[in-house]
Amino acid sequence: MSTPRVLALVPARGGSKGVPDKNTKLLAGRTLLDYVAAAATASGVVDRIVLSTDSERIAAEGRRAGLDVPFLRPADLARDDTPMFPVIEHAVDALRNDGWVADIVVLLQPTSPLRRGEHIRRAVQQLRTSGADSVVTVVELPRHLSPDYVMRVVAGRLEPFLAEGEHVTRRQDARAAFVRDGTVYAFWSRTLQETRSIYGRDCRPLVLDEAESITIDTPRDWAEAERRLRVADA
Repeated sequence: MSTPRVLALVPARGGSKGVPDKNTKLLAGRTLLDYVAAAATASGVVDRIVLSTDSERIAAEGRRAGLDVPFLRPADLARDDTPMFPVIEHAVDALRNDGWVADIVVLLQPTSPLRRGEHIRRAVQQLRTSGADSVVTVVELPRHLSPDYVMRVVAGRLEPFLAEGEHVTRRQDARAAFVRDGTVYAFWSRTLQETRSIYGRDCRPLVLDEAESITIDTPRDWAEAERRLRVADA
């Protein structure tokens, strides 16, 4: 059986609102595109690292960082409300039309600069050996944020969010809950085609430690990421 061809897809549109110019400004001395290029290369499992952007400026920065930029994303796929699925589909189709077919797609959003090659490698290996449609990195939520423990307000009254939570009186008794953290999304190309989803019907978790994970959405996230990266380099 031949080795699956792996595409690392890096989505980075222009016009960022939360952190202006986040894809080209320096974070602890490197751009977000530098971090994602280094991690993808270090993984040792990626055949091609492609940047999907609508911005000539980001495209130039991507090429400098070592990313492949074979096309520019259409403007109608770079709006604030554009879902990720059509962006991925456009990239996969554009490459296929140019004669390059990916078996596995690894979505690497630049906003996770703590990502390491090991995370990508483990996700791809788990996808190949598990029989799953996709593998997604997750982190465990603090127990006080478990749905067993959180509350909601109904008609002015405080009630357990879940009915069974009524019997959970200590945080340590709440069931573990996890959230997708954005570090790695790995899935088969056939999952896209057959289910119109990157998750498919069988999505497996790759659990990361909270210290390995951050997603930059706000200036506060940026400052925290810079702090962690500088500590790691010290």
